[in-house]
Amino acid sequence: MADIRLLPSQLVDQIAAGEVIERPAAALKELVENAIDSGARHITIHLKEGGLKEIVVTDDGCGMTQDDLSLAIQRHATSKLPNADLFDINSFGFRGEALPSIGSVSDLTLRSRTSSEAHGWALRVLHGTLSAVEPHAMAYGTQVIVRDLFANVPARLKFMKTTRTEAGNCVDVIKRLAMAWPMIAFEAHDGLRKLLHYVPRSDDEQGRILRLGDVVGRSFSEQAIPLDAMRDEAVMTGLIGMPTANKPTTAHMYFFVNNRPVRDKFLLGALRAGYGDTLPRGRHPMAVLFITVPSADVDVNVHPAKAEVRFQDQSGIRSLIVGSVMSHLRDAQLNNPAESGGDSLRYFQANSFPSAPAAKSRPSYPSYQAPPRMDEAHANWQAPLSAAASERAAQAAQTIAPSIAESQPQARMEQADEDTVTALHNTPLGAAKAQLHNTYLVSETADGIVIIDQHAAHERLVMERMKAAMEEGALPSQILLLPEVVDLPDHQISALLSQTDLLLKAGLEVEAFGEGSIIIRQTPAILGEVDAKKLILDLAEELTEIGTMTSFDQKIEHVIATMSCHGSVRAGRQLNGAEMNALLREMEITPRSGQCNHGRPTYVSLSLQDIEKLFGRR
Repeated sequence: MADIRLLPSQLVDQIAAGEVIERPAAALKELVENAIDSGARHITIHLKEGGLKEIVVTDDGCGMTQDDLSLAIQRHATSKLPNADLFDINSFGFRGEALPSIGSVSDLTLRSRTSSEAHGWALRVLHGTLSAVEPHAMAYGTQVIVRDLFANVPARLKFMKTTRTEAGNCVDVIKRLAMAWPMIAFEAHDGLRKLLHYVPRSDDEQGRILRLGDVVGRSFSEQAIPLDAMRDEAVMTGLIGMPTANKPTTAHMYFFVNNRPVRDKFLLGALRAGYGDTLPRGRHPMAVLFITVPSADVDVNVHPAKAEVRFQDQSGIRSLIVGSVMSHLRDAQLNNPAESGGDSLRYFQANSFPSAPAAKSRPSYPSYQAPPRMDEAHANWQAPLSAAASERAAQAAQTIAPSIAESQPQARMEQADEDTVTALHNTPLGAAKAQLHNTYLVSETADGIVIIDQHAAHERLVMERMKAAMEEGALPSQILLLPEVVDLPDHQISALLSQTDLLLKAGLEVEAFGEGSIIIRQTPAILGEVDAKKLILDLAEELTEIGTMTSFDQKIEHVIATMSCHGSVRAGRQLNGAEMNALLREMEITPRSGQCNHGRPTYVSLSLQDIEKLFGRR
């Protein structure tokens, strides 16, 4: 066996660099964070070949003296841990590893000057070899130049992506830091073009929202729901997007803990849970969340790149995120993004009037009222209305033509009593005017029109009623006069039978029936008449897919979502005037009614101004 020996310091530096500096974006992150820690108010970044050829970061921070410059490239030398307490960290850096790690795998040049000195100082580190510190003429602040990153470790270069990809990763790093520090100006260039330019904003809520608009987009910052919540000493602010503004990846979910950008699976999971069943499977929300906790309550020293954190009260932070996101989405009432109308308008303009500017409209929503609990199935709806909604529906039924089934599907309903119609027009979703293709309802509001997908809308109403009923206990069941026998593959039967308690809570009773079959004895009464065989086929597939790793509550949500789809008004069914208006009134008082159980929008609204622009009147 070979003798134990100490590794050469240069090799130690390269090993450490492999943990901290894995690609150009990681090096850039460390340098920009150092600039922010120095008190900079303007940071300029230049990149060549995605940062592999050159990274230059220039700031107007406090700068370093000659002695500080010499110490800065020594491992574990830092000015950011004055109390030597890893649980009292109030800066980005604290390990003193970034600069020596970068210097061991690149050609590194440091230039810095304090405001009290007549000139600055420069120092070069070539693959771990230091040069002497020399005087250098420059404005006060610091400039760090990193050339030929990983040139002395070519094996690492094999793992780099294309220049465009690496540059994109660098830009993402700058964007995340810019979101957390709106008072700092950021510029980035690649030698050919300007990659980004963010002007400084005020250090308050309005300034942060403006910076989020600069980075994420004005449509998001203007349409998203503001968040402000607190639990004990933990405070959370930010913006959360409407559920229908979902994305295929988690790239648009931004988290900041004490203004430090993090990518943490725990936080991602908590945010996703807050959206619950309002998102389609495999889709993710847009959100920017800032969590502030006492430094002693969070550990940022759990990942070499400081990308993950650990909270002392993990469950409390999860409850803060899940609870506040759910309540804010609920209070947003009809959660249909305002850009849905704008998207429709832009689509039509692209095909009709390309030069017309896009318009945006957003209805004002009434305060949320919890939907009533369903006690029995309704003959037409399979979902009774609240007292207020029933009264409005009855009034509408007296004044609006009783049925459109006898007329052409696209015919306009007869003129109703003027006062009643005016009252309906002033509601958020307006007065129902027609049913098109037995699938879409058209309503008229005081300042525009709304198009509603009847199946998607009622699907959400049924689901919310089922959820409200289950909060009081198991859903009532109805015994099938003739039990339904369904043949299924063994793995789907196993998935169903392993969840009999869950299904019973949801009002569905199934049992094994011989080999390769199950029998359905009861279905949820809330669904009314339902195709039990098709329902169980869908549930079997659903439970098989989500597997055993999903929590009981999440499985319940999946089961309810599937059941409500089967119990809702189907596309292709004709509705009369009272039914259409009842549906609209119920949507107005039901949480999350702006999207169906799969996250798709239930309605699209266009203001009169939008419509006039479509026809070139504006």
